[in-house]
Order: sequence, then C-alpha cells, then structure tokens
Amino acid sequence: MEATREDLAAMDFPERLATLRRQKGLTQPALAEEAAIFLIQLRRYEAGSSQLTLDVIKRLAVALSVSSDALLFDSEERGPDEELRYQFEAIWQFDPQDRRVAKDILDGLILKHQAKRLVSSS
Repeated sequence: MEATREDLAAMDFPERLATLRRQKGLTQPALAEEAAIFLIQLRRYEAGSSQLTLDVIKRLAVALSVSSDALLFDSEERGPDEELRYQFEAIWQFDPQDRRVAKDILDGLILKHQAKRLVSSS
C-alpha cells in the first residue's frame, strides 16, 4: 500500500526516506547506487544514526523524484500547500508589473490578517 502525502508528512525522516525508497520500488543498494552514496551510509540514514549533507539530500531527492522539502519536512513545517504552490508558480510567470501587483495584494492581505490577530488577542 502506498503511503499518502499526509502519511509521509507524519513520519520522521528515516521512516520517510525508507518509505519513499520502497514506493519507488528501489532496494537500498539500488538507491545508494542511483544517488551515488555508499550503501552503509544509506543504511545509517534510514536507521536515523547519521546526518545528511546538503549534497546527499539533493541527490536522494533527485533519485526519489521528490522535492527536498518533501524528503525533509513535515507538512506543518514548510511551504505552502499544493494549491498555493501552483498559484505561486503561475504568478512567477507574470510580467514584472503584474507580479508586483500580485505581491502588493498579498502583502495587503497579510497585513490585514496580522491586524485582525492583534486586535483579537488584546
């Protein structure tokens, strides 16, 4: 059974790494080879007994076809949800003037939200 995104987000890193590896249909030796890391080191990562470097995080994310955020962070820890991510990516394609307008609108909404929170907490 394939773990859902929510299931993965609830896991700690070693468990998430092993689950993503299995979902991709890779053995530990196959992933180690694809990510160009030593097998013993991959086993340490999955056991939670070793810390990764940024380079290894990048190689594992590429080998597993996931973002480094999906590999490392719980859903509550990082980044916008999928719907907002697509909207931000679309805004990035705007011409600079329209992108500035979108940013100004977002800044206004953020300030409005922060003001509401301050008023309600006093």
